[in-house]
Amino acid sequence: MPKRAKELSVTEINRLSFAVSKDGKQYNALHAVGGVAGLMLQVTPNNAKSWIYRAQVGVKRRNIGLGAYPDVPLIEARKKARLMQDNIREGRDPVEERRASRQALINSQLSSKTFEWAAREFLKTKKFRSPRSSDIFIRSLENHAFPHIGKLLVHEIELAHIKQVLDPIWDSKPETAKNVQRRIENILSYCSVHQYRDNTNPARWKGFLSTIYTHQDKLDKGHYTALDIEAMPEFMQRLQKQSGTAARALEFLILTASRTNEVAGDKRIGKHGITWGEVDFKTKVWTIPAVRMKKGIEHRVPLTDPAIKILQSLPVGAPEDQIFSGRNGEIPSNNFLSAVLKGMGVDVTTHGFRSTFKDWAREFTEYDDEVSELSLAHINSDATRAAYRRKDMIDKRRLLMSEWAQFCNHGLPEAKSDNVVEIGGRRNVSL
Repeated sequence: MPKRAKELSVTEINRLSFAVSKDGKQYNALHAVGGVAGLMLQVTPNNAKSWIYRAQVGVKRRNIGLGAYPDVPLIEARKKARLMQDNIREGRDPVEERRASRQALINSQLSSKTFEWAAREFLKTKKFRSPRSSDIFIRSLENHAFPHIGKLLVHEIELAHIKQVLDPIWDSKPETAKNVQRRIENILSYCSVHQYRDNTNPARWKGFLSTIYTHQDKLDKGHYTALDIEAMPEFMQRLQKQSGTAARALEFLILTASRTNEVAGDKRIGKHGITWGEVDFKTKVWTIPAVRMKKGIEHRVPLTDPAIKILQSLPVGAPEDQIFSGRNGEIPSNNFLSAVLKGMGVDVTTHGFRSTFKDWAREFTEYDDEVSELSLAHINSDATRAAYRRKDMIDKRRLLMSEWAQFCNHGLPEAKSDNVVEIGGRRNVSL
């Protein structure tokens, strides 16, 4: 038991100061104030004062803080010390009890986080190539996840809740469903790391959801169904007979091997498609700004005569006006081009035409693979990155795209022989 000290008054307490060593160095001083054995006042060199209760708790020597002085006055400090003394006599450890209470409070605060809050916090940690990717990420959750689990506390989310999100879209929107599943899985893993929930993850695919849902390989690629190469010329003849801006936009998209959002825009995030100011009719080049490209790099598209003809058939607008616009010049709806395909009864996707172009370039031309990769704005390999440094090979790409336009409109030329190669790189191969 600590030695009983003289009971100091408030006036005496106020006079207490820090300690000074023989060589003049200042350091913290602990002063026994009496009234309760073990009650001390600590004074630091900057004259900050705080209460400390020193006691033996089991086999441990404890220094228990009771608050700052004068925020906690002398009479209150003695009351707190007596309470500590009583608890210790009953076999309780005030320090461990405080620690447990603090952890319980932290756990309560952490477990009060909703899934929507956690998703937006997780989004802040992600590094996207473009704002569009970030918008698509959160928009998919807003449309499909938040209505079901957005207001749920993250520690409450179980398999049944994940199924509420995925069941309605797994078959009808396979690509969207897989993306939503992956994003929920990552968000719940983030929550586990930050102790917002335990380590179980009901959105985990491998070995868990994979036993419940059928994985659609490559979409999952059913969403990007492509037109057979042999069917392209006949399809283009049918497409050219279709009237309306959307039909011309789809034809232009095919001839340029472009993405839907590059041509028609993305209404979901308010991003426009090709504008008149992006087209140089003199050089026959369409320059897509980096901000609108998937890889975040400006892309130049050589325009063939058929592609130019499509643009010249439309009313010319101001440089900032979208060429293939919806009503009142607005960004068209997101089924703008797919509606044309549906109306024609063709079960493919607009993105699939890029696959058709790539298959045609590999099978029926002699151009290096990097030329078609650049035409698709793919820069995944060292070769295509190097090609960008060589002014993006636009002359070779112009030749390739001219042959693509020729094929789309007229098909392959009749074969002269199996080993004749015409100037320009095209192989004469009969289908």
